[in-house]
Amino acid sequence: MTAKTKFFALIFAFTILISCKTSQLKHSSMPEAGMFKVEILYANGEDKTFDMDYYEKNHMPMMAGLLGKNLKFYEIDKGIAGRTPNDKVPFVAVGYFYITNVAEYNKTIAENRDAIINDIKKYTNIQPVIQISEIKQIGHNTAN
Repeated sequence: MTAKTKFFALIFAFTILISCKTSQLKHSSMPEAGMFKVEILYANGEDKTFDMDYYEKNHMPMMAGLLGKNLKFYEIDKGIAGRTPNDKVPFVAVGYFYITNVAEYNKTIAENRDAIINDIKKYTNIQPVIQISEIKQIGHNTAN
């Protein structure tokens, strides 16, 4: 085997290893039936303020640290439109925590309630609405 062939074989093997690792990382961040989703909704309205930058860079990472291993991943949505282009956005933001244990989540929130409330005041004057749901089914579009 020539040095050039060995080099290309090594690059090819390295590329395959990286592809395998990348696909594993993507798959681990998927919701699964039996998990729970905590939705934190921030309703839009007159005189409502929301600092998305602080929410993204400070609050949600802080919450992820508090929730620890119970948190599988989190998402942040920024509202951009309502039902039609002329409708105001109903929620300026929605945060999601994907967790495995609701009792553990509730215990963590209770133990850190004051710190969480004080941090919320740093990015919004909106009283968030919280909903905890059990993920029953994950569907995928098979028409493609």
